[in-house]
Amino acid sequence: MICILKGSPRKDGNTNTLLKPFVDELQKAGQLYEEYDLHDMELEPCRACRTCQRDQDVFGCCIDDDMHKIFEAVMRSDMIVLATPIYSWYCTPPMKMVLDRLVYGMNKYYGETEEKPALWAGKKVAILTTCGYKPEKGADLFEEGIKRYCKHSQLTYCGMLAERHLGYDTVFFDETKESHAREFAEKLLGDI
Repeated sequence: MICILKGSPRKDGNTNTLLKPFVDELQKAGQLYEEYDLHDMELEPCRACRTCQRDQDVFGCCIDDDMHKIFEAVMRSDMIVLATPIYSWYCTPPMKMVLDRLVYGMNKYYGETEEKPALWAGKKVAILTTCGYKPEKGADLFEEGIKRYCKHSQLTYCGMLAERHLGYDTVFFDETKESHAREFAEKLLGDI
């Protein structure tokens, strides 16, 4: 199972457009997947209350919102795909909220017990993103952050597809970007 977390506020924006051929390849391969539009969900930021650290076996967050659906989807999945545009060199706010909540709820490193499990250890993570700058200057900080996030959380980082949009007066999507999205899906299918 692949869990696709979608951080774009625009349903027909660049990131979701790039995601379509990616998902098409998953469907062609018969790969099960779930998509979550984070902007449509009720999500609150982490409160750093550490309630989640009291139980080493469950997500344990005390905030009653849609994050619990995401937790369950992540636990069912073999791979998590972070599909987000880059805003100010990082992901969108709802994606950041999800990442913050998962790092604490999934990693039981911050409590007072001796045991320090990562509930999602061994899962795979990939990034599908769009940005305005060249990817090596526009998406590099987000990618580095996710690499560190994966190492900290005992996850396996599987790579990033980053595509650039040259401006609102230009066409974003073309055959090359479509081909890249399909190739990235094929690569990730090989990683599962």
